[in-house]
Amino acid sequence: MERDPRSNGTDLLAAAAVGATAAVAGTRVVARLTRGRFGDAAEYNVAKVSVSGPITRDTGRPSPLSRPGGATADDIVEQIEAADDDENVEALLVELNTPGGEVLPSDDIRRAAAAFDGPTVAYATDLCASGGYWIASGCDELWARDASLVGSIGVVGSRPNAAGLADKLGISYEQFTAGEYKDAGVPLREIEDDEREYLQGIIDGYYEQFVETVSEGRDMDPEDVRETEARVYLGSDAADIGLVDELGTEDDVESRVESLIGSEPEIREFEPERGIAERLGLGAERVAFAAGNGVASVFTDGGGDVDVELR
Repeated sequence: MERDPRSNGTDLLAAAAVGATAAVAGTRVVARLTRGRFGDAAEYNVAKVSVSGPITRDTGRPSPLSRPGGATADDIVEQIEAADDDENVEALLVELNTPGGEVLPSDDIRRAAAAFDGPTVAYATDLCASGGYWIASGCDELWARDASLVGSIGVVGSRPNAAGLADKLGISYEQFTAGEYKDAGVPLREIEDDEREYLQGIIDGYYEQFVETVSEGRDMDPEDVRETEARVYLGSDAADIGLVDELGTEDDVESRVESLIGSEPEIREFEPERGIAERLGLGAERVAFAAGNGVASVFTDGGGDVDVELR
């Protein structure tokens, strides 16, 4: 018995509809199980933005196959602003795992979080130091684990000193400048006392700004901030001295967000669009960061004469 050709078309349409429904359901399940990391979280009310690795303005990747170099501030700011513009988003969750980084990029992220229209909760995983804590001071609350490392409210300025090597190699330094301190800190000659004082003044200025930012954002006495002496603290100790609001797991943080918005949190992770090769590179970078960072990285690859970072 021959089948009606029209029934074949109907069957195809039905199969397509079932397949589409299954695909949508599958991506929703994946998004739910991975807290928005994968899949399409069709229903969400909380945005999650992650700051992982050293904080920089630009990773400077020369090709799509290059390894990402850390948290690119402009991308993170863009994701926070996108979440703020999204009518579905009622709260912002900022996940922090960073040793710190450049001053102004850290402040840009902090400002974006502070400007978010809704509750903002920062959550420290392994490490929330310096620039990471600068960012956290722009959020309403900061949570951490018992064994998280939190703090390092300080500023580092560094310069290489190659004057001795230049003498051994017979290399002399000559540069033409206008302005007494235009070449302060160049590595091919010994630094003068007045230049050291000048550069230290810049570091001190950044530090005072850091203390002021933290004291205002975290509602702490500036002297209490200074008394931390740029140390990192275990999460439990950080909570005792007021650097952290609460201790808990990610599930505890989600419960807190639920109490803030009055409904069960459905989280979608906002992140820059990346190709397959770039995603693989990101995974390798996270493993390397976890294995090699130690307590808090104090080394950078900056090429300037004087590098200033929140570390």
